[in-house]
Amino acid sequence: MHYITDILPDTVKRALAGLTKDEVDQIEEIRMRTSRPLELVRKGQPLFLNYAPTPGDSAIFLNRLGDYSMYTLEEELKKGYITIKGGHRVGLAGRVVVENGAVKGIREISSFNIRIAKEKIGIAKPYVPHLYQNGWLNTLIIGPPQTGKTTLLRDLGRLISTGSGKIPAKKAAIVDERSEIAGCVNGIPQYKFGNRIDILDACPKAEGLMMMIRSMSPEVVIADEIGRMEDAEALLEAVHAGVSVIVSAHGFTYSDVSKRPSLKLLREHGVFQRIVELSRKNGPGTVSRICGGDGEPLAANQRVLPC
Repeated sequence: MHYITDILPDTVKRALAGLTKDEVDQIEEIRMRTSRPLELVRKGQPLFLNYAPTPGDSAIFLNRLGDYSMYTLEEELKKGYITIKGGHRVGLAGRVVVENGAVKGIREISSFNIRIAKEKIGIAKPYVPHLYQNGWLNTLIIGPPQTGKTTLLRDLGRLISTGSGKIPAKKAAIVDERSEIAGCVNGIPQYKFGNRIDILDACPKAEGLMMMIRSMSPEVVIADEIGRMEDAEALLEAVHAGVSVIVSAHGFTYSDVSKRPSLKLLREHGVFQRIVELSRKNGPGTVSRICGGDGEPLAANQRVLPC
């Protein structure tokens, strides 16, 4: 959190000063909207503070994000978000600049969404017996926004690359298109992983998956938020190359996401052997159920919830 407070405008810091440590620890998002009340999201619920950031606050914050050089933010402004130290991500909204039909950047930025990255060491460990059987099973993690998909992927990456108990460490590769799983800053991950991990940061998933397979010979590849047809085709290539895949997708259930053309293709080819569905019932990271491939119930002796 200190990486965020270091770059916040002083006025916003003062607005947050009245919160207790526990209240600060519960913050999931800080939303700064010019001339509108400062919003905090805690446990999925909004809390509005009695301060409205000014245009000057927005300018100060943007300058600090870019270390007072807008040139350094050129690529990030095309994507609409900036990853800062600690793995936190700042989403941007304002006037979009389009050139030749493509987004060139965002100007006159009036909204910032600071998503507080949460590293939860060990959150994936209870599910390892269901996801590993003489090797890591091809797994799809499903959940609506802010249900902990990335947090779970991150901890799985840590466990895979370090090993756990009798499970040996494997060569793992993360294709981190949005710089969220590893939170790389200047190519250096901001989270804890094992020694056997390689990270391709800010690279489109389809291209990144193929690059990793060709150059780094991973045993397991991890990627966040698949959805495009080219993502699905790259995952098929990875599986056919003998690489295990652990990925996530937005949605509520397997039947829900399987209606999309790209996920339907993967289901038809029987790519996934495990489906993990998340919710916020008991906070982010709540596993609602774990299913076998194609959404079918698993055998009773595997001790997982039926679909």
